[in-house]
Amino acid sequence: MKPLTNKIAIITGASRVHGIGTAICKKLASEGADVFFTYWSKYDRTMDYFHDGDIGWPQHLMEEIRSLGVRCESMELDLSQPQAPKTLLDKVNEKIGSPSILVNNATHSVDVDFRSINADNLDSHYSVNVRGTCLLTVEFARHIEGRHGGRIINMVSGQDKSPEPGNLAYVATKGAVSAFTKSVALELASLQITVNAVDPGPTNTGWMNSELKKDLLPKFPMGRLGEPSDAAKLIAFLASEESEWITGQIIHSDGGFW
Repeated sequence: MKPLTNKIAIITGASRVHGIGTAICKKLASEGADVFFTYWSKYDRTMDYFHDGDIGWPQHLMEEIRSLGVRCESMELDLSQPQAPKTLLDKVNEKIGSPSILVNNATHSVDVDFRSINADNLDSHYSVNVRGTCLLTVEFARHIEGRHGGRIINMVSGQDKSPEPGNLAYVATKGAVSAFTKSVALELASLQITVNAVDPGPTNTGWMNSELKKDLLPKFPMGRLGEPSDAAKLIAFLASEESEWITGQIIHSDGGFW
């Protein structure tokens, strides 16, 4: 039996062919999990790295996952809306049942420095990265409390490892997710719900141009860039029963990036 058979996983932010969200969905499904993912095309279409191949990708992804012999459903959802977490949990329960795995992968990221940061762009980051993640985490925990244990994996970007000038709104809000992860993990431990965060380091998901790749490569002592599948492998482990003794951790799975 595959390690995640009979488990139901929620993955937010699976909108692009080469995105980490897509890799997570495929990996968890290959391990036997039924998958429910969200996407938000309005945001993705504003990104420079969004390309024609990403148009209609959520439907293709759903079909690909179903071909693995597991169930898969999805919905377009704006996680910046306060009611989004309840809407999502209700839909998952209606479509495929009670989830036991949550991967908070959806992220809002627009580069802003001290000259350009303002209330609007800070709030845009906060509403998805902090409020969306926190509210979905606790809604998930309340939903499964008394039914079964679970796994929560949050995605962060190494803010506690090194500074990221020029990306102030993003690092401030992702730093909040790291702090939240450590504390909520203690609250949920008695419910047999583990909470961890993964920092995959700079990952080759389509946003790097050739010049940036050349600049980053020497900082990877293992001689290559990170790939979405690298993050997905760790997340599949953290979602499994084998990780039951790991909680409250910020794991830098970045190939030694410095």
